[in-house]
Amino acid sequence: MVLPRKDLPDTGELVVATVREIYDYGAYVTLDEYGELKAYLPWSEISSKWVRNIRDVIREGQKIVAKVIRVDKVKREVDVSLKRITESDKQRKMQWWKRYVKACKIVELVAEKLNKKAEDAYGEVIWKLEDKYYDVMYALEKSISEGPQVLRDAGVPELWINPLIEEASRHIKLKEVGVKYRLIVQSTKPDGVLRVRKCLEHVAEFLESRNTKFRLYVAGSPRYILEVYAADYRTAESLAEQAIKEGQTIAEELGLLYLAEREKQ
Repeated sequence: MVLPRKDLPDTGELVVATVREIYDYGAYVTLDEYGELKAYLPWSEISSKWVRNIRDVIREGQKIVAKVIRVDKVKREVDVSLKRITESDKQRKMQWWKRYVKACKIVELVAEKLNKKAEDAYGEVIWKLEDKYYDVMYALEKSISEGPQVLRDAGVPELWINPLIEEASRHIKLKEVGVKYRLIVQSTKPDGVLRVRKCLEHVAEFLESRNTKFRLYVAGSPRYILEVYAADYRTAESLAEQAIKEGQTIAEELGLLYLAEREKQ
């Protein structure tokens, strides 16, 4: 069970819940993020469309995403709605929740190895990563690809950092995407070959310094291909463009013709 960070949800919050009991007048669910706190789903909040039977929409044991519409802090009573949430919001929340649960299990495994309690795992790691990055799994993925500073920046104690990255690497397989650029690098100088090589080496060194996976190869002089790979397109594009700018700077110093064009995927 995921440890709750607070006792009650806020009105308007989206929550993941499990349907427990269904009646003619509504249903009772438990909130997965709040220690199985019981909440009420009124019949009128089941669907914006008319339904003959409540079980046409939900069933016992089903995981749902609902919106909190009432919170009584004194009585600890919560009402939720299904009809006041869009399909896209449901999908985003459920995807986040699945990733969150997996990330929590990874951190809990590390806690066991460090002889730490579950409360320590949440207080010293999970909630810190959530505060810094919102998505704990994203933080772990980022730490695998970029290194321990990602965790340090969130305030994770040093004791946890290397074990977390090692454990996360066992359970998380990073997706890899690539971007491709066509380069034209040319010189009319007697030592033009050396100048071109120096420029291309500078591009490669920049990417290597950032632990980036890439390929840089000739496609028929003076044409070259630069492929840069990362966990997402935004990162790949950013790294490739930075490397190309570095190449542009050196090309100007060396008096080279230097052009770059992104290839369509």
